[in-house]
Amino acid sequence: MAKPPIGGNRTGRKLGQKVKKGKLKASSRRWLERHINDPYVQRAKLEGYRARAAFKLLEIDEKHQILKGAHRVIDLGAAPGSWSQIAAKVTDSTDDDIRVAAIDFLEMAQLPGVKILQLDFLDPDAPRQLIEAVGGTPNLVLSDMAAPTTGHQKTDHLRTMHLCEVAAHFAVEVLAEGGHFLAKTFQGGTEKDLLNMLKLNFRQVLHIKPASSRQESVEMFLLAKGFKGRKGGVITAAVDEDGFARDPREDIPAEEDQD
Repeated sequence: MAKPPIGGNRTGRKLGQKVKKGKLKASSRRWLERHINDPYVQRAKLEGYRARAAFKLLEIDEKHQILKGAHRVIDLGAAPGSWSQIAAKVTDSTDDDIRVAAIDFLEMAQLPGVKILQLDFLDPDAPRQLIEAVGGTPNLVLSDMAAPTTGHQKTDHLRTMHLCEVAAHFAVEVLAEGGHFLAKTFQGGTEKDLLNMLKLNFRQVLHIKPASSRQESVEMFLLAKGFKGRKGGVITAAVDEDGFARDPREDIPAEEDQD
């Protein structure tokens, strides 16, 4: 994947543009200046993606190959839809053969080959609707969900981490064997119990901070690769006598988390 241009961009727009003071608050003006001067934002417009987040997924995939061989994809917290755009392309999803299901409580413009549900993922009926919408067993579950901010940092953090945990349990309930799970998390914020559960059910679990994620952002991504399947049932907790996560089907310690 080509890197974003430095010092300029292929749209011809110069970086370093200033926004006139006008009636904007100083904080709003700084955000807007950062946004319009962000090379990933400009590149997303050039390449037809709905958001700069597209490059986070593409960058992660370049190293970890999670899109390779993806047949059906579920996209949680999908708005405005850049990850679903990529998923529809790699799965050859069409309106006549839907292979991508996206959900968000925010309204989303329609995308070719994507079934969009405007619904809160925490709605009890959301999992069933997603499985019906995707038309089969997914082998990739993506989650870019983040809770609406309250202004209280600890509360916002806990609410978003809860969404990550719910998404992870959904993934192990629906994924095909060998499938992958990718979710937004925060630096230092992934709960030990969640990591243990993922290690028990996937062959590899790691945290990733893609270069396309803004440096000042505390977001990271939690990637669980190679779902072990449900032959013996989904494992949600198991520890050995020393308190380490253990998979009773294999009777070996779970893999160490790889940062």
